[in-house]
Amino acid sequence: MKVIKSGYQKFLGNIKKEIISARQKAYQTVNRRLVELYWIIGKGIFEKIELSKWGEGIVETLSSDLKKEFSDMKGFSNENLWRMKRLYETYKDYPKLSTLLTELAWSHNVLILNRTSSVEEKEFYLKICINEHWSFRELERQIDSSLFERYMLSKKTDKLIPHAKFKGDKTVFKDEYMLDFLGLRDNFSEKDLRKAIVFNLKQFFLEFGRHFTFIGEEYKITVGGEDYKVDLLFYHRILQCMVVVELKIGDFKPEYAGKMQFYLSALDEKEKLGHENPSVGLILCKSKNEEVVRIAVSKLVSPLKVAAYKTKLIDQKLLKAKLHSLPGPEDIKEDLI
Repeated sequence: MKVIKSGYQKFLGNIKKEIISARQKAYQTVNRRLVELYWIIGKGIFEKIELSKWGEGIVETLSSDLKKEFSDMKGFSNENLWRMKRLYETYKDYPKLSTLLTELAWSHNVLILNRTSSVEEKEFYLKICINEHWSFRELERQIDSSLFERYMLSKKTDKLIPHAKFKGDKTVFKDEYMLDFLGLRDNFSEKDLRKAIVFNLKQFFLEFGRHFTFIGEEYKITVGGEDYKVDLLFYHRILQCMVVVELKIGDFKPEYAGKMQFYLSALDEKEKLGHENPSVGLILCKSKNEEVVRIAVSKLVSPLKVAAYKTKLIDQKLLKAKLHSLPGPEDIKEDLI
């Protein structure tokens, strides 16, 4: 008869965690070595074709010989060898970026290599994919939704409305959010929008940022004996503050800012803990006029951001044209959301 000692379940749980951790480290080690190998092969092919002038036929010959010698390994097709050469060509003059390649799977690297154009765009997706631990499908979706263009346009306009007492500006609220994954019809209500976001929280956090945790929808605040409800309430682990998200299905109106200020003040007085920073507001509207927003928020006390959202993918060519019409690219910061 088996005897289960007190504390065995905790002991078993710790062992499971160690096994999972070891497996993850083993996978990371294998992946790192694979990408390093592909980098070395790509470098060799580049040097033989571009410098030694052996001709492009070397790739087909090399592919055939490698597949014969290492029949138990995949990845030595003509196409993949050309990808290795292109990877080396692309990053050989950017040592800081080339060191990031081993942090991602080969499939992720190929996707970024094929689906992005500028070095700045590649740097952006390399860093944010590593930070956010995106799967291949998640990375693909963010590229399809033009995250880089939207992020850079946001950096070139306004971020979080400055506030003298607010020192935790380590994240960037986007100027525009892509909510195409909600599957909303053309005529939807604010309730429909809220419910769709709550139902698709995983996808919403991919767009919103991984440091957010969800507190609740229609979160009740009682002031003066009357109940008020904020659409969505989140907590940001890095900023260490509550984040109120108000949803609007039309244009931004100045009175939205005053109402948000009321919510933020009420939360800070009644809910905020001593170690937490002042609450932050995000008003998501279908569209906004920048001058109206600027004047509406200019005298507010609490930090507030007004952003637009789209429920259908934006034409990537239009976004690129808009981005390129503005002053030169800014550096990609380490604190990407």
